[in-house]
Amino acid sequence: MSELHPLLATRWSPLAFDPVAVLSDEDVGSLLEAARWAPSFANSQPWRFAVGRRDEETHKRILENLSAGCQPWAGNASALIVAAHLDRATLPRAAYDLGQAVAHLTVQATALRLHVHQIADFDAGGLRSDLEIPDDLRPAVVVAVGRLGDPAMLPPDLRAWETALRTRVPTAELLVNQVPIT
Repeated sequence: MSELHPLLATRWSPLAFDPVAVLSDEDVGSLLEAARWAPSFANSQPWRFAVGRRDEETHKRILENLSAGCQPWAGNASALIVAAHLDRATLPRAAYDLGQAVAHLTVQATALRLHVHQIADFDAGGLRSDLEIPDDLRPAVVVAVGRLGDPAMLPPDLRAWETALRTRVPTAELLVNQVPIT
């Protein structure tokens, strides 16, 4: 197997977040700065974020718009971040660019010994209304960020998921041209 940088190898999307850990202003700034420096089509930087820290009204509003299955564990995250992209015909790669920005944020979080879990199961219309997100922005994902918590605090079904061995599809299955990698 090819060598993978530790920041990438140790990245993991937990469900168990420490319910008392707090993100400092420096941590939040560092995450957003990493996202800001992500590559984008014609340097358009079409991403926008709404950050809610636990015990803030924005966190509460984001949490209320997550699916019922995500709310119990995501509520323990130190921060919930709505990641959205500009939705304009002049920005044909905006969704891809947002993915790059969130990936950079995720790697930076790992460097800070934080964990990220991306959530796609949410009410976009509710988020748009509750956070007064402009019409030209499309919420794409909610990012839960925090310190690792105790899996024992999760319900049994989620605990089993949390403690299961991490797996990935073999690299050969990712290739469409079937050229072997040595």
